[in-house]
Amino acid sequence: MDHPAVHLGATFMAFFAIMNPIANAPIFLGLVEDQPAALQRGIALRAVLLAFGIVAVFAIGGRAIFDLFGITLPAFRIAGGILVALVGFGMLHGEPSKIHATTDEDNEASRDAALGLAVSPLAMPVLAGPGTIATAMSFAAEATGAEVVRVLAAFGAVCALTFVVFAFGSQLTRFLGQNAINVVARLMGLVLTVIGVQMLIEGIEGAIRAAMAGGAI
Repeated sequence: MDHPAVHLGATFMAFFAIMNPIANAPIFLGLVEDQPAALQRGIALRAVLLAFGIVAVFAIGGRAIFDLFGITLPAFRIAGGILVALVGFGMLHGEPSKIHATTDEDNEASRDAALGLAVSPLAMPVLAGPGTIATAMSFAAEATGAEVVRVLAAFGAVCALTFVVFAFGSQLTRFLGQNAINVVARLMGLVLTVIGVQMLIEGIEGAIRAAMAGGAI
Protein backbone atom coordinates (compact mmCIF):
# COMPACT_ATOMS: atom_id res chain seq x y z
CA MET A 1 0.00 0.00 0.00
CA ASP A 2 1.24 3.51 -0.81
CA HIS A 3 1.97 5.95 1.99
CA PRO A 4 -1.36 7.58 2.98
CA ALA A 5 -0.22 11.03 1.84
CA VAL A 6 1.00 9.64 -1.51
CA HIS A 7 -2.24 7.72 -2.01
CA LEU A 8 -4.33 10.79 -1.14
CA GLY A 9 -2.29 13.02 -3.45
CA ALA A 10 -2.43 10.61 -6.38
CA THR A 11 -6.17 10.16 -5.97
CA PHE A 12 -6.73 13.91 -5.74
CA MET A 13 -4.72 14.55 -8.91
CA ALA A 14 -6.62 11.83 -10.78
CA PHE A 15 -9.99 13.32 -9.85
CA PHE A 16 -8.79 16.87 -10.50
CA ALA A 17 -7.54 15.90 -13.95
CA ILE A 18 -10.72 14.17 -15.03
CA MET A 19 -13.15 16.73 -13.52
CA ASN A 20 -10.94 19.66 -14.62
CA PRO A 21 -12.90 22.42 -12.86
CA ILE A 22 -10.88 25.20 -14.52
CA ALA A 23 -11.70 24.03 -18.03
CA ASN A 24 -15.33 23.32 -17.04
CA ALA A 25 -15.83 26.81 -15.59
CA PRO A 26 -16.75 28.32 -19.00
CA ILE A 27 -19.31 25.52 -19.50
CA PHE A 28 -20.88 26.34 -16.15
CA LEU A 29 -20.91 30.07 -16.89
CA GLY A 30 -22.47 29.49 -20.29
CA LEU A 31 -25.30 27.52 -18.69
CA VAL A 32 -26.08 29.96 -15.86
CA GLU A 33 -25.07 33.34 -17.27
CA ASP A 34 -28.68 34.59 -17.25
CA GLN A 35 -29.22 33.67 -13.58
CA PRO A 36 -28.59 35.89 -10.51
CA ALA A 37 -25.27 35.39 -8.72
CA ALA A 38 -26.93 33.83 -5.66
CA LEU A 39 -28.76 31.29 -7.81
CA GLN A 40 -25.57 30.52 -9.73
CA ARG A 41 -23.86 29.63 -6.44
CA GLY A 42 -26.86 27.51 -5.44
CA ILE A 43 -26.70 25.60 -8.72
CA ALA A 44 -22.95 25.07 -8.30
CA LEU A 45 -23.38 23.79 -4.75
CA ARG A 46 -26.14 21.36 -5.69
CA ALA A 47 -24.14 20.12 -8.66
CA VAL A 48 -21.02 19.27 -6.65
CA LEU A 49 -23.05 17.69 -3.82
CA LEU A 50 -24.92 15.50 -6.30
CA ALA A 51 -21.68 14.57 -8.05
CA PHE A 52 -20.11 13.62 -4.71
CA GLY A 53 -23.13 11.48 -3.82
CA ILE A 54 -23.07 9.67 -7.16
CA VAL A 55 -19.36 8.90 -7.00
CA ALA A 56 -19.56 7.91 -3.31
CA VAL A 57 -22.21 5.29 -4.13
CA PHE A 58 -19.99 3.71 -6.77
CA ALA A 59 -16.83 3.97 -4.64
CA ILE A 60 -18.42 2.38 -1.56
CA GLY A 61 -20.55 -0.15 -3.42
CA GLY A 62 -18.05 -0.95 -6.14
CA ARG A 63 -17.41 -4.53 -5.04
CA ALA A 64 -21.14 -5.27 -4.71
CA ILE A 65 -21.72 -3.81 -8.16
CA PHE A 66 -18.94 -6.00 -9.57
CA ASP A 67 -20.43 -9.10 -7.96
CA LEU A 68 -23.94 -8.24 -9.13
CA PHE A 69 -22.93 -8.03 -12.78
CA GLY A 70 -20.15 -10.63 -12.65
CA ILE A 71 -17.43 -8.09 -13.43
CA THR A 72 -13.82 -8.71 -12.40
CA LEU A 73 -11.49 -5.92 -11.34
CA PRO A 74 -8.95 -6.53 -14.16
CA ALA A 75 -11.71 -6.34 -16.76
CA PHE A 76 -13.03 -3.13 -15.25
CA ARG A 77 -9.57 -1.58 -15.07
CA ILE A 78 -8.90 -2.44 -18.72
CA ALA A 79 -12.21 -0.91 -19.85
CA GLY A 80 -11.93 2.03 -17.45
CA GLY A 81 -8.31 2.66 -18.43
CA ILE A 82 -9.24 2.83 -22.11
CA LEU A 83 -12.14 5.15 -21.34
CA VAL A 84 -10.08 7.50 -19.14
CA ALA A 85 -7.19 7.52 -21.62
CA LEU A 86 -9.54 8.42 -24.48
CA VAL A 87 -10.98 11.33 -22.48
CA GLY A 88 -7.45 12.55 -21.72
CA PHE A 89 -6.34 12.09 -25.33
CA GLY A 90 -9.23 14.24 -26.53
CA MET A 91 -8.44 16.95 -23.95
CA LEU A 92 -4.77 16.86 -24.98
CA HIS A 93 -5.78 17.72 -28.54
CA GLY A 94 -8.29 20.37 -27.50
CA GLU A 95 -11.34 18.27 -28.32
CA PRO A 96 -14.31 18.32 -25.91
CA SER A 97 -15.06 14.85 -24.59
CA LYS A 98 -18.39 13.56 -25.85
CA ILE A 99 -18.99 11.70 -22.58
CA HIS A 100 -18.58 14.95 -20.63
CA ALA A 101 -20.35 17.18 -23.14
CA THR A 102 -23.88 18.45 -22.85
CA THR A 103 -26.47 17.43 -25.40
CA ASP A 104 -29.35 19.35 -26.94
CA GLU A 105 -31.72 17.19 -24.89
CA ASP A 106 -29.84 18.07 -21.68
CA ASN A 107 -29.98 21.78 -22.43
CA GLU A 108 -33.65 21.70 -23.44
CA ALA A 109 -34.63 19.88 -20.24
CA SER A 110 -32.52 22.18 -18.09
CA ARG A 111 -34.31 25.27 -19.39
CA ASP A 112 -37.49 24.13 -17.65
CA ALA A 113 -36.02 24.94 -14.24
CA ALA A 114 -32.77 26.68 -13.42
CA LEU A 115 -31.93 24.35 -10.54
CA GLY A 116 -32.40 21.40 -12.88
CA LEU A 117 -29.01 22.37 -14.29
CA ALA A 118 -27.46 21.02 -11.10
CA VAL A 119 -28.68 17.52 -11.99
CA SER A 120 -28.26 17.57 -15.75
CA PRO A 121 -25.94 18.39 -17.37
CA LEU A 122 -23.67 19.55 -14.50
CA ALA A 123 -23.71 16.67 -11.97
CA MET A 124 -24.15 14.17 -14.82
CA PRO A 125 -22.28 14.01 -17.13
CA VAL A 126 -20.01 17.07 -16.72
CA LEU A 127 -18.75 16.32 -13.18
CA ALA A 128 -19.65 12.71 -12.34
CA GLY A 129 -19.29 11.30 -15.82
CA PRO A 130 -18.29 7.74 -16.78
CA GLY A 131 -14.58 8.56 -16.50
CA THR A 132 -14.95 9.96 -12.98
CA ILE A 133 -16.98 6.94 -11.87
CA ALA A 134 -14.48 4.53 -13.46
CA THR A 135 -11.61 6.27 -11.67
CA ALA A 136 -13.38 6.12 -8.29
CA MET A 137 -14.28 2.45 -8.64
CA SER A 138 -10.77 1.55 -9.77
CA PHE A 139 -9.21 3.24 -6.74
CA ALA A 140 -11.75 1.81 -4.28
CA ALA A 141 -12.49 -1.67 -5.65
CA GLU A 142 -9.85 -3.51 -3.58
CA ALA A 143 -9.14 -0.76 -1.07
CA THR A 144 -9.21 -1.00 2.70
CA GLY A 145 -11.68 1.06 4.69
CA ALA A 146 -9.06 3.74 5.31
CA GLU A 147 -8.20 3.89 1.61
CA VAL A 148 -11.86 4.29 0.63
CA VAL A 149 -12.12 7.16 3.10
CA ARG A 150 -9.08 8.77 1.45
CA VAL A 151 -10.63 8.30 -1.99
CA LEU A 152 -13.81 10.03 -0.82
CA ALA A 153 -11.80 12.75 0.95
CA ALA A 154 -9.81 13.42 -2.22
CA PHE A 155 -12.96 13.58 -4.32
CA GLY A 156 -14.64 15.79 -1.72
CA ALA A 157 -11.67 18.18 -1.88
CA VAL A 158 -11.94 18.33 -5.67
CA CYS A 159 -15.69 18.97 -5.37
CA ALA A 160 -15.05 21.81 -2.91
CA LEU A 161 -12.44 23.29 -5.25
CA THR A 162 -14.87 22.92 -8.17
CA PHE A 163 -17.52 24.85 -6.25
CA VAL A 164 -15.07 27.69 -5.59
CA VAL A 165 -14.01 27.79 -9.25
CA PHE A 166 -17.63 27.78 -10.44
CA ALA A 167 -18.70 30.40 -7.90
CA PHE A 168 -15.90 32.74 -9.01
CA GLY A 169 -15.75 31.47 -12.57
CA SER A 170 -16.31 34.80 -14.29
CA GLN A 171 -13.43 36.43 -12.38
CA LEU A 172 -11.21 33.41 -13.00
CA THR A 173 -11.95 33.40 -16.73
CA ARG A 174 -11.16 37.10 -17.01
CA PHE A 175 -7.97 36.69 -14.97
CA LEU A 176 -6.56 33.67 -16.78
CA GLY A 177 -7.94 34.24 -20.24
CA GLN A 178 -9.13 31.54 -22.64
CA ASN A 179 -5.61 30.68 -23.81
CA ALA A 180 -4.46 29.87 -20.27
CA ILE A 181 -7.57 27.77 -19.69
CA ASN A 182 -6.82 25.85 -22.89
CA VAL A 183 -3.25 25.22 -21.69
CA VAL A 184 -4.53 23.89 -18.34
CA ALA A 185 -7.00 21.64 -20.15
CA ARG A 186 -4.20 20.15 -22.29
CA LEU A 187 -1.96 19.59 -19.27
CA MET A 188 -4.79 17.84 -17.47
CA GLY A 189 -5.36 15.82 -20.64
CA LEU A 190 -1.76 14.59 -20.53
CA VAL A 191 -2.07 13.63 -16.84
CA LEU A 192 -5.37 11.90 -17.51
CA THR A 193 -3.97 9.93 -20.46
CA VAL A 194 -1.11 8.64 -18.30
CA ILE A 195 -3.55 7.67 -15.52
CA GLY A 196 -5.68 5.79 -18.03
CA VAL A 197 -2.67 3.92 -19.42
CA GLN A 198 -1.60 3.01 -15.88
CA MET A 199 -5.09 1.64 -15.16
CA LEU A 200 -4.91 -0.34 -18.41
CA ILE A 201 -1.50 -1.80 -17.50
CA GLU A 202 -2.72 -2.82 -14.04
CA GLY A 203 -5.79 -4.44 -15.58
CA ILE A 204 -3.73 -6.44 -18.08
CA GLU A 205 -1.30 -7.53 -15.35
CA GLY A 206 -4.23 -8.63 -13.17
CA ALA A 207 -5.80 -10.54 -16.05
CA ILE A 208 -2.53 -12.34 -16.81
CA ARG A 209 -2.06 -13.29 -13.15
CA ALA A 210 -5.64 -14.59 -12.98
CA ALA A 211 -5.18 -16.60 -16.19
CA MET A 212 -1.90 -18.12 -14.95
CA ALA A 213 -3.57 -19.05 -11.68
CA GLY A 214 -6.42 -20.67 -13.56
CA GLY A 215 -9.02 -18.22 -12.30
CA ALA A 216 -11.53 -16.04 -14.07
CA ILE A 217 -10.22 -12.93 -15.81
